[in-house]
Amino acid sequence: MPAIEVKSSPIFQRILIVFISLLIATALLISAKVSFFGSSMTFLAGNPPNNLGIHSGQLAPCPNTPNCVNSQSQDIHKIEPLTYTSSEKAITDLKTIIQSFKTKIITETKNYLYVEFTIPIVGFVDDVEFYLDEDAEVIHVRSASRLGESDLGVNRKRIETIRARLNNLKSNPA
Repeated sequence: MPAIEVKSSPIFQRILIVFISLLIATALLISAKVSFFGSSMTFLAGNPPNNLGIHSGQLAPCPNTPNCVNSQSQDIHKIEPLTYTSSEKAITDLKTIIQSFKTKIITETKNYLYVEFTIPIVGFVDDVEFYLDEDAEVIHVRSASRLGESDLGVNRKRIETIRARLNNLKSNPA
């Protein structure tokens, strides 16, 4: 049987070359990041906000951008607060869960955690707060990206992941 020769079009070849070039450029940028900037690109981290913390029982409101969720909001940023079974274990359980992420605990008190979450590879930093409201018997949360307009739902997904893990700890105590 004779061999069949398949020729690709010049347009396809050009698209393939551009695609491969983009892959190589991306790999070079990632390796440059590791070589020149260490484990994170600090210029993508942004500056920490100066309005965080608990003020009159409230976490800071979200900015007008969609890259934030807050359990005390009543608009598009709204997310349900976390629940707990024991106020004595709530912060300890939260710390256990968040330490499985790439995080840095900035502030910790008996009823409050402020944590920086770093997005792997790109180095973006999100500021996440947890406020144990014993009167309401919930843990209020605020999770916001420092930079950009959209977070592609990362902050909401993170809090829902933490919620699921917290619920798992409650149903399977050690």
